[in-house]
Amino acid sequence: MSGTVKEDINEVIKELEQTCVENPGSFTAHHQLGMVYHKAGRLDDAIRELLKAVEIDPLAADSHINLGAIYFDKGEIDKALAANERALEVVPQSARAHANLGLIWQQRGEVKKAIQYYTDATRHDPGLATAWANLTTALIMDGNDEEALAAARKSVDLDPDFPIAQNNLAVALYYNKDYKNAKIHADNALKLGYSVDPRFLEALDKERASS
Repeated sequence: MSGTVKEDINEVIKELEQTCVENPGSFTAHHQLGMVYHKAGRLDDAIRELLKAVEIDPLAADSHINLGAIYFDKGEIDKALAANERALEVVPQSARAHANLGLIWQQRGEVKKAIQYYTDATRHDPGLATAWANLTTALIMDGNDEEALAAARKSVDLDPDFPIAQNNLAVALYYNKDYKNAKIHADNALKLGYSVDPRFLEALDKERASS
């Protein structure tokens, strides 16, 4: 973070902190302060303010979702799970909450649960490229290579500049034995700054050489 940007965000924090002091019952002030703390990397402060926000307005789904994201970043998975489940109680059609729960269950090794949540996320928001990309990974883990390829293509169609989507499409194409196009998308991921697994690149080069 450059000096100017850091100074700017600190000024915003000071202003929002003052607003919270003057208006302690303001949901908006506490939510915004929590989000700015998160952006500044002050995760514990962000959690404190977002907890105040949902205490003021328990039906604020976005605050629950953002709390879940911060808990996930901190490795507090049980709290991340609870926050996103609370968001779904408030807004059952929340694609973000479904996608986040998919990621949590995938991390816990519950791949089929993850697939269900990712699928629900794409149903509620077909334009959510991250959900399609994560669904790709879960489907590959579950051995559903053809379905994974369809999901991967969808994520790239939605956001061609999303490096994870390009990487996941490369992997899906590899498992579907389309090594030529897998190489194209692996190169795309590299160009977009993604650290493609060198073991995957090595395996891909071997398959291309022998095919």
